[in-house]
Amino acid sequence: MPGIDDLIPSATQIRKEAALKEAEKAEQYVRVAAAAEAEKLALIERLSKPSGKSEEEKIKLASTVIQRAVRNGLTEVQVYRFPNTLCTDRGRAINQMEPGWENTLTGIPKEIFQLWTDYLKPRGYRIAYQIIDFPGGMPGDIGVTISWGDN
Repeated sequence: MPGIDDLIPSATQIRKEAALKEAEKAEQYVRVAAAAEAEKLALIERLSKPSGKSEEEKIKLASTVIQRAVRNGLTEVQVYRFPNTLCTDRGRAINQMEPGWENTLTGIPKEIFQLWTDYLKPRGYRIAYQIIDFPGGMPGDIGVTISWGDN
């Protein structure tokens, strides 16, 4: 029969084992958090650059999104959501509804605004860029909505 020390380890030994497990969990959390941050930075980098789509591809995509919304009885549709870091001022001008806020856009959000200016605005569509969440009370992501109702 095994001795008592084999069956019931000392409290000190148990604390050491628990500390090792906690250290392993913390190490895993740091690895996951670092990978998530790297992925987020890569996404922001990709979104901050032009999409590479042709004007025709962009128009077809806009048409598809709008037609789907119309089939569902909607008069507006959120067409894009992006982190405020894609604005040169982190969305401050959009949040304050300042004239010239569109000049703070970069990458794909800027392309969407240009597509609206060139093709949708002349056809009576409206566009809205607005902060759609406030994590920790600070401006977060920005949503882009295209509308065509009578409002």
